Amino acid sequence: MNIWELGDLCTPWCVHVAATLRIANHIEAGVTRIDALAAASGANTDFLHRVLRHLVAKGLFEEPAPGSFALNEPARELLDSAVLLGFDLDSFGGRMAHAWSGLLSTVRTGKPAYREIFGRPYWEDLEAHPEIASKFDELMGPAGHGTPDPDVRLAGGWESVRTVVDVGGGTGALLAEILRARPTLRGTLVDQPATVARSRDMFQAAGVADRVTLTAQSFFDPLPAGADLYLLKSVLSDWPDPEAALILRRCAEAARPAGRVVLLNGVSPDETGGPPPDVLMMVLVGGKGRTLTEFRELARTAGLEIHAAGREPSGRFVVECRPV
Repeated sequence: MNIWELGDLCTPWCVHVAATLRIANHIEAGVTRIDALAAASGANTDFLHRVLRHLVAKGLFEEPAPGSFALNEPARELLDSAVLLGFDLDSFGGRMAHAWSGLLSTVRTGKPAYREIFGRPYWEDLEAHPEIASKFDELMGPAGHGTPDPDVRLAGGWESVRTVVDVGGGTGALLAEILRARPTLRGTLVDQPATVARSRDMFQAAGVADRVTLTAQSFFDPLPAGADLYLLKSVLSDWPDPEAALILRRCAEAARPAGRVVLLNGVSPDETGGPPPDVLMMVLVGGKGRTLTEFRELARTAGLEIHAAGREPSGRFVVECRPV
């Protein structure tokens, strides 16, 4: 392995620039000459040419004739709207890209450096920029991650479940699919006001809006109580231990005496050696994945005991807890 290639920052930034300028889309539309590409994307002809020639040398795009560019299979991925959500420097992708400059500070201090770069902590920054937050919601929803799998395995099945609360459920993609698959179920979506407001179309499209209650609040505040099931999908790994414990404590309080708390993603079996390190989340928010043993200790501090844990056919690892 060549250390200079491993540490190369030029190529990823060129990919981000090509994505932001929608170069693949322009080529797909028949704009192939460099002068026309520059005009269509609002770029300097010479400098854009240099960027694209670098990418061609790395295997992204082709230059069948001097100054004329074409798509290859890797470049066609830049036509995918989900890819663009993550790469667009003018949108949420720019937040993720620029956050990497804080990695050294994060490693030195043990704290996310996002505030140093953007002037606010991550979640406050999203709240202050609704257009960025909207793209984040898209990236987390079906546009970025596809239609969620509603087949969540529960100990004893779903027969006794009548009400479910999706805690930090974004714009409701998972809850909508769960309700669509189970017509007798009622659901509650809990998330920040702007995110919850964007969920209405999701539930209308799924035909389940009449069985959903929208609760606009922080999940650090007391949650709607008395539901049979509280879902946390890809939530805890966004937070350090103190905040994660508080979220679990709120779930335990609301679920007592007979409800259940189910986690999807963010916890891994002990025998795997732990989840792959999500360095980006470390820089953004200080979050982390946890082994089952690590999660067990965290859950106990919040008043929860693990009742079941296992991997589903989809590969997703599910942890089911009961309040104590």
